[in-house]
Amino acid sequence: MFYFIAKCVLSGLLIATVSSVARRSPGFGALIASLPLISLLGMIWLWHDTHDSARMAAHVGATFWYVLPSLPMFLLIPALLNRGMGFWPALVIGCVLTIGLYMAMTAIGPRFGLRL
Repeated sequence: MFYFIAKCVLSGLLIATVSSVARRSPGFGALIASLPLISLLGMIWLWHDTHDSARMAAHVGATFWYVLPSLPMFLLIPALLNRGMGFWPALVIGCVLTIGLYMAMTAIGPRFGLRL
């Protein structure tokens, strides 16, 4: 149980750090947020829990393919905000786009040999 709580605390501290830094410097906050810190922590936790190279390789490979459909959200949300849309509607639309692209990735990926 302590291990789980430690993982939660460390992961939460990273998110809190990004939001705190972004308040003072949006660009630096974005730089920190763009680092694959959560992915790296996930890999570390998975390795600690399993020591399974095949599982790790599958996880990291799938992470790469799932990052790609999330990228358009980071273009759409600022475009909507700059056109006067409110934050929450822009966020919802960005998330809906990302979910749609994830669904497309999982439907199309296997046709090209991707095992997600």
